[in-house]
Amino acid sequence: MTNSLFVTKRNGKKENIDLEKIHRVIAWAADGLEHVSVSQVELKSHIQFYDGIKTEDIHETIIKAAADLISEETPDYQYLAARLAVFHLRKKAYGKFEPPALYQHVVKLVEAGKYDQHLLADYSKEDFDHMASFMDHSRDLNFSYAAVKQLEGKYLVQNRVSGEIYESAQFLYVLVAACLFAKYPTESRLTYVENFYHAISTFKISLPTPIMAGVRTPTRQFSSCVLIECGDSLDSINATSSAIVKYVSQRAGIGVNAGRIRALGSTIRNGEAFHTGCIPFFKHFQTAVKSCSQGGVRGGAATLFYPLWHLEVESLLVLKNNRGVEENRVRHLDYGVQFNKLMYQRLIKGGYITLFSPSDVPGLYDAFFEDQEKFERLYVQYENDESIRKKRIKAIELFTLFAQERASTGRIYLQNVDHCNTHSPFEPTKAAIRQSNLCLEIALPTKPMNDINDENGEIALCTLSAFNLGAIDSLDELEGLADLAVRALDSLLDYQDYPIPAAQSASMARRTLGIGVINYAYYLAKNGLYYSNGSANNLTHRTFEAIQYYLLKATNELAKEQGPCPKFNETRLAQGILPIDTYKKSIDDITGEPLHLDWETLRESIKQHGVRNSTVSALMPSETSSQISNATNGIEPPRGLISIKASKDGILKQVVPEYERLKGNYELLWNIPNNQGYLELVGIMQKFVDQAISANTNYDPNKFAAGKVPVKQILQDMLTAYKLGVKTLYYHNTRDGANDDFEAEDDSCADGACKI
Repeated sequence: MTNSLFVTKRNGKKENIDLEKIHRVIAWAADGLEHVSVSQVELKSHIQFYDGIKTEDIHETIIKAAADLISEETPDYQYLAARLAVFHLRKKAYGKFEPPALYQHVVKLVEAGKYDQHLLADYSKEDFDHMASFMDHSRDLNFSYAAVKQLEGKYLVQNRVSGEIYESAQFLYVLVAACLFAKYPTESRLTYVENFYHAISTFKISLPTPIMAGVRTPTRQFSSCVLIECGDSLDSINATSSAIVKYVSQRAGIGVNAGRIRALGSTIRNGEAFHTGCIPFFKHFQTAVKSCSQGGVRGGAATLFYPLWHLEVESLLVLKNNRGVEENRVRHLDYGVQFNKLMYQRLIKGGYITLFSPSDVPGLYDAFFEDQEKFERLYVQYENDESIRKKRIKAIELFTLFAQERASTGRIYLQNVDHCNTHSPFEPTKAAIRQSNLCLEIALPTKPMNDINDENGEIALCTLSAFNLGAIDSLDELEGLADLAVRALDSLLDYQDYPIPAAQSASMARRTLGIGVINYAYYLAKNGLYYSNGSANNLTHRTFEAIQYYLLKATNELAKEQGPCPKFNETRLAQGILPIDTYKKSIDDITGEPLHLDWETLRESIKQHGVRNSTVSALMPSETSSQISNATNGIEPPRGLISIKASKDGILKQVVPEYERLKGNYELLWNIPNNQGYLELVGIMQKFVDQAISANTNYDPNKFAAGKVPVKQILQDMLTAYKLGVKTLYYHNTRDGANDDFEAEDDSCADGACKI
């Protein structure tokens, strides 16, 4: 290791190895960090020098050495590793550490076809120079290591074949802002660009993968979630399949409602033939979902919905089960099973559930979503009609089968369709909610298509973002952040392309948004509150009241400027009915927190001026993008103070925020005694959230006799969730003890879908 050895630089030139230069880079990265050692990184790296070694190989070895040193005792190595990774990333992108001037950078990448050419058409050099004046490239050094690796793997504009990277994070942030506010009036748009840039680059607002990766590029499809409803005809089934392929190819996550499809043995063509039932068509949808890769990485993902009372339900509930043969299994989809009050009542009373083919019971399927009293009346009427094909099964047997399959796969989900329609911004007789998406937080109206160009069909899209609860100092801050988030996402609806007419017409008519939260676990920890003991109930009520109030106020203000969404008349908001009017009153038993904001003035303003967006809130998993903000996932408790996240980019260690100060305040997932406290918090949130919530249930077998989770406990949690007005349940997590800190990437969501 003397001057007789040479390194090969990034530009291909060779020069003598300079160990002091390597030392200086590590020392720079360690500056100001506690409990990190430059010499420890150098020792850990064990670089095997040889003549001609590439400088980038040296750099990558040092980065890995620093990342390997991240631990509970030495958490700051996550920032040392991150700074080294940023240094490396910028060298790859620009050939040097200092980024180029913004205007020159945009010109270069527009000419290379990497950035959308509208940037140069809509903004002048002076505009870009102004943007450059408020950009702060030093914010790159605030990322954790996991964040830098996610940026590099998913978000930064790059050539995924060659591995070339073309930008660093602050260019991403400022150009997303520039694109979303490009059509705002000249006198105000740069102010909005600046304010939005600061909000997203300081992690106060978190953006989803499709927006981070796609806005500023020529690709213009940024909705995270796509809901497609299938009718009971070959034309509709084929249209659904075509729509799936279109949207999977654009990295969207898919929810498919197939509950209308008639059961096996039903007559078709006036008795000319027997229907083959649901399973062959579910297989057809699975093939469509897996036919296109997600960014060249993996196949798409979808959740398929059907009602608990479908005649084929016993076969459908086991479709993911590892037992059985391929002919009677469709394992590569996830499933959402739909319940309502009558189903739960039959369980509680020890009664029976009667199964029907939707095609045999006119009006029943639609009433299931639109009108609960009508559904019960028709259901009992058809139960007593001996001419109708049916099957009776004890409610406890059917619920037990559901619970067992949910527990064994973790991925049989639950939708309470009555809560989705009675506590919703939409008037169900005009715009019923008949499904959710693959992450179980989107609850929007859909209609089947008869062909792929059918404008009378309705594909629901949802455009997402989130507030970082850990980054705000006061709930009052939410007012300005809500205004920015609503304006940015509403602009995105006009900015993006729509490959299918049914998606464009529905999006333009309803203009639905879903703004949620990340970092809730940190928010509780820094306030000294816990999931399990009710201590967080009142703060949660105040927080989600403020979120929903300020979001509704923002969309109301936007309606004053640009007019309400065209189908405002199909919402309850048009009648002055707000979320505070329709929630489950059992929430009042767990928190006596009053309302603090002026809902009555807002109610009158909405009745008078409308809303620009018929939905504004949804709580999504945020598995990937929370890492960018070094935040905890959505509303979930962390599994460990250091989470080990596995993704296609490798194994990443993420340390909870403010680890040193707050490590004793975090309530870790498997230390929480049961689901009760968590479900109560979800119910409080659901009081205000106008779509749904990606809420999980978690079970540690060691807390039960014989090390086995009783079905009775799973059913009790379902009933608790229903009683509290919870609309959906997402994962069923079972502790296996293998590695309690380990979290696999949420691959039920398509790459970039629902992971904000």
